This record gives sequence, structure tokens and C-alpha cells, in this order.
Amino acid sequence: MEFEILKVDRKHLPEIAELEAACFTEPWSENALNLFLGEEAVAFAALENGTLLGYIGMLLAPDEGQILNLAVFPKARKRGVAKALVARLLQEAESRKLAMLSLEVRVSNLPAIRLYESVGFQTAGIRKGFYHHPVEDGLVMLKTLFPMFDFHKKGV
Repeated sequence: MEFEILKVDRKHLPEIAELEAACFTEPWSENALNLFLGEEAVAFAALENGTLLGYIGMLLAPDEGQILNLAVFPKARKRGVAKALVARLLQEAESRKLAMLSLEVRVSNLPAIRLYESVGFQTAGIRKGFYHHPVEDGLVMLKTLFPMFDFHKKGV
């Protein structure tokens, strides 16, 4: 791996906004990306010699996280960047003792679906017409990290 993964800070936001525009039909603005600088979210950037390759961001709740964005510049794909970003986010989720992670992904985005399945995410449902430009269903995926309840314990 010739790149490093760092927590996103303010200096990364302009490049992340460019990445969003390169990858998504409805990209987040630099202003919207400020969400990832607060306590209610966390994001990581993959960098090679200081140049952004990709990023991943997660919204935080007391016991769960929702992966909001994962993007890799087209020229940096097929190098394990997305997998490394997901692995780093899972590490962060486990260190925060989050019980569960969720995400939505376009049903046509088979590479992303395969990646999420490879790290233990399972399909939980479909959100009809969730995406726009073009309109497409969203696949809801979940991953349990720490069971919230142990139904095998007596008295539960």
C-alpha cells in the first residue's frame, strides 16, 4: 500500500468536494462536508504524497454509525483504496464500541456491494427510488459489530 489513511481535517475539504463532483451526480458541497469535522461524524482520507485518492465518512449516533459517503478518484481505483478506507472506518467503529453500521448503495453499484459484503455487511432491504439523477433504488446494508442484546443470557 503506497498511500496513507488520515482523519479528515479542514484542509482536505476542497479536494474532497472535487472528488464528490468527479464521482457523484449529486455531490456534497464543501460546506456540506463540514459535517465530517464535528463530533457527530468522522471521516478518513486516503492520501498519496499529499494528494487525495479517496475518502469515507460516517455519521455517528450513540451506539451506531451510518456510512454516508465512500468515493475514490477513477484514476486511483483498483488499488485497494476503497477497501483500506472501509477497513479503517470499521476499526474506528469498533474502537467507539458501535453496535451496528448501516449504509445505502445504488443497486447497480456491484463493485461497492461486493466490497461491503466482503467485510460482513448484509442486505437488509431496498429503498425504492432512493437515488436521483438517475432515479434508482438504494440497497440498505447492515453490519453488526457488537450485539446490543444477548438473548441467550438468563433474565434478558
